[in-house]
Amino acid sequence: MGSAELACPGLRALVSDSQFKVVAVVTQPDRPKGRDLKLSPSPVKSCALELGLPVLQPERARDEAFIQELRRLAPDLIVVIAYGQILPRAILELPRYGCLNVHTSLLPKYRGAAPIQWAILNDEEETGVTIMKMDEGLDTGDIVAVAKTPIATDDNASTLHDRLGQMGGELLVRTIPDYAAGKITAHKQPVEGASYARKIKKEDGLIDWNQPARKIWNTVRAFVPWPVAFTYFREKDKTQVLKVWSAVEEPVLKGAPGAVLQADKAGVVVACGEGALRILSLQREGGKRLSAQEFIAGHQLKNLFHLPPS
Repeated sequence: MGSAELACPGLRALVSDSQFKVVAVVTQPDRPKGRDLKLSPSPVKSCALELGLPVLQPERARDEAFIQELRRLAPDLIVVIAYGQILPRAILELPRYGCLNVHTSLLPKYRGAAPIQWAILNDEEETGVTIMKMDEGLDTGDIVAVAKTPIATDDNASTLHDRLGQMGGELLVRTIPDYAAGKITAHKQPVEGASYARKIKKEDGLIDWNQPARKIWNTVRAFVPWPVAFTYFREKDKTQVLKVWSAVEEPVLKGAPGAVLQADKAGVVVACGEGALRILSLQREGGKRLSAQEFIAGHQLKNLFHLPPS
């Protein structure tokens, strides 16, 4: 059971291993996307169809007709990765070995919808994937297996997403046989250290130049590819949105927050509340994503603003 791209490596890993037989894939219904609002399948549905697997798309996981179909399929185990719906007790108790969820954090830290982004935002040095036996709580089930990875300085939410997706698939195929054989005893999550990673909103990407450079740098990294950290600048008496795609810290440089200290082929250096940020890649509203050198060839930047200048 899964919907987002994050679940595809896990699905492929299960299908490619002869120890497992995937009897069906459950995903969200096709949703309208794009300007023409054309119905589009979830990434997991597209992956499942490529692999020749049957697909179920209930509007609600607790629909009785869907639960009856699961009972007919009689799975020994249900694997859940980024499905997007809460499972009722009737499904959690249906398989012989229960339901295992692959969550992209080191539980109990960062339960919830956006663990990858919040780990970067909070300047964590490492993260990982946790396989847990699902209960009716939100990511509160007993821990079955864990794999860790450092968060590198050149990581962003996109690179970390892809790495954790692969790690989750690899951990699944290593863990399930021993779990089903009773060789792994799940253990309860510790009470201490629990936190909730709420869903990211577009406005979370707004840069406040009064913040320290490191915090802004983490904001930039956490919001690739969405919503992308953004600020405002003024050019030819017009206020425009400026997206910041990549940057590095310059902790020694200083100036008035939002002031452009340098602008050359090495990047656009902007003063922060503490230190400065060197912007390497950026995008004007309605324009293309450009390197700093390409951008300053056609635009003049003097100051960047936390809020639209009046």
